[in-house]
Amino acid sequence: MNTQKIFNTPLFSLGFRVFFALAGLSALVLIVLWNALFKGHLHIDNYYDSTFWHAHEMLLGYSVAVIAGFLLTAVKNWTNQPTVTGDKLAGLALLWLYGRILPFYSGLLPDPLIALVDFAFLPVLTYEISKPIIKNQNIKSGVFIALLVLLTLGNGLVHTELLGYYENTAWSGIQLVIGTIIVLILVLAGRVLPLFIEKGLSGTLIIKNPLIDALSIGSAVVAFALQIGGLSGTFLGVVAIFAAVINSVRLYGWYVQRIWYVPLLWILYVGYCWIILGFVLTALSVFQLFSSVLALHAFTVGGIGVLTLGMMARVALGHTGRTLKASNAIAIAFVLINLTALIRVLIPLVLPNWYNTIIYVSTLSWLAAFALFMFVYAPILTQPRIDGRID
Repeated sequence: MNTQKIFNTPLFSLGFRVFFALAGLSALVLIVLWNALFKGHLHIDNYYDSTFWHAHEMLLGYSVAVIAGFLLTAVKNWTNQPTVTGDKLAGLALLWLYGRILPFYSGLLPDPLIALVDFAFLPVLTYEISKPIIKNQNIKSGVFIALLVLLTLGNGLVHTELLGYYENTAWSGIQLVIGTIIVLILVLAGRVLPLFIEKGLSGTLIIKNPLIDALSIGSAVVAFALQIGGLSGTFLGVVAIFAAVINSVRLYGWYVQRIWYVPLLWILYVGYCWIILGFVLTALSVFQLFSSVLALHAFTVGGIGVLTLGMMARVALGHTGRTLKASNAIAIAFVLINLTALIRVLIPLVLPNWYNTIIYVSTLSWLAAFALFMFVYAPILTQPRIDGRID
């Protein structure tokens, strides 16, 4: 009997490969479609309306794909237990892909089916992540199970309103997803950023402070919880300011001047700075000095966009046996993704009447960054490790 796996190829040998590839492609396709919808050049019947589709797909499509790829790879290292590969990994990737495609068949397929297919991905991912963590009794990694459950809840709140079961839950779901992703990034930063700096800069030793780590993550949790609860008064402003200050202290504790010579390090450092700016702008929006939309995009385009691109670039090199050095093309992509955030978040402050132009230029910058990523990393993600090792 032939028991060879159908998907016995490098692309499906470990989670980061297929999900980073899907994330890179979706970062291009989703933004092209959204820009066409935004300008009115394209009209498509969709399960979501245009605003929720853009938010949902960039967070629960693109961002979740990066998270899936990272966790399916990292959990294997943290627990010394295998994670899903081959046919099962291909099935998981197809489930994610169907979640992106089926909303365009609204009217042809029942809305509950469309919602179920999209909703199912995170519970299945959580199950696959939980198995090695529980088997290894890796208690510290249990936080990622909890965070994936919160992402599932946020997605459920979106679908609950869209299916007409309850009113005014979709935006709360989006807020929960944004807050959970940022908190997940802050947790991961404490695990990997000091390690990456020590490995990337010889002779460097980073001393972590558990109290600062706890306060950095805890203040972020409280700030997002207040926003989700609809509390936008002075207390939120104070908490957001504290979150910005304590996370700045945390990041400064990891600072080494030599990171600016290593693109794979400074991209992660700058991405963290965008999150800090998000808290600053949140505080300022409370006092009506700036729009809360700017804080939102500091967290999403800046924090999530910059950090996910940097993380994918670094992880893919490390797990394919390559030298941890960004190519010139990827260094340019890192500059472009930060330019995207700069244009989207800060330029509206000085040129508020240029909104359509700002959207257009930031879109081009985003697309250029991810086009470079896919050009460089498509061969890396689809070919075997260069050191001959098995993933």
